[in-house]
Amino acid sequence: MRKNIRLCGSGGQGIMTAGEILGKAASVFHDFKAVQTQSYGPEARGGAARSEVIISDREIGYCGLTETQYMMVMSQSAFDKYNFDLTDDAVVVLDPDLVPYAEYEGAYKVPATRIAEEMGNKIVANIVMLGAFNAAADLVPQEALEEAVKDSVPSRFLDLNLNALREGVKCIRSGE
Repeated sequence: MRKNIRLCGSGGQGIMTAGEILGKAASVFHDFKAVQTQSYGPEARGGAARSEVIISDREIGYCGLTETQYMMVMSQSAFDKYNFDLTDDAVVVLDPDLVPYAEYEGAYKVPATRIAEEMGNKIVANIVMLGAFNAAADLVPQEALEEAVKDSVPSRFLDLNLNALREGVKCIRSGE
């Protein structure tokens, strides 16, 4: 089993953090192997950003993606730039408010930014998306993802982030 995963958006949206949490969930809080790489433009905020994670049940010899089977998208420019190697059956989860022109049949549409704003803090939109992405793609056990969030965020924001993660899961499970 090898899962080739790309998370992408704009700088400042927490794409790198989401990728690190996913990799940690797989390799520290579950028994998978994982590697995570990241790339972003020179802009501090707003430029294209991507985090790539490979999850496997075996040693990972090559840490680059040759094809993308799973993609989480939080900006139109990131979708336009990084959708070049999607497999025909890729699982794509996107925020329709931020990615209005995604031409990918069957994409899960999760209004993560809107959900985060309704929760009172737009900054957790990446965690809402991560919860939805994991629920849609079945990447790692939910418990492992929650443990990785607990291990990765400051304690004063823990409840907010766990609630955001669960809101994302709920969005997929309820079919919204």
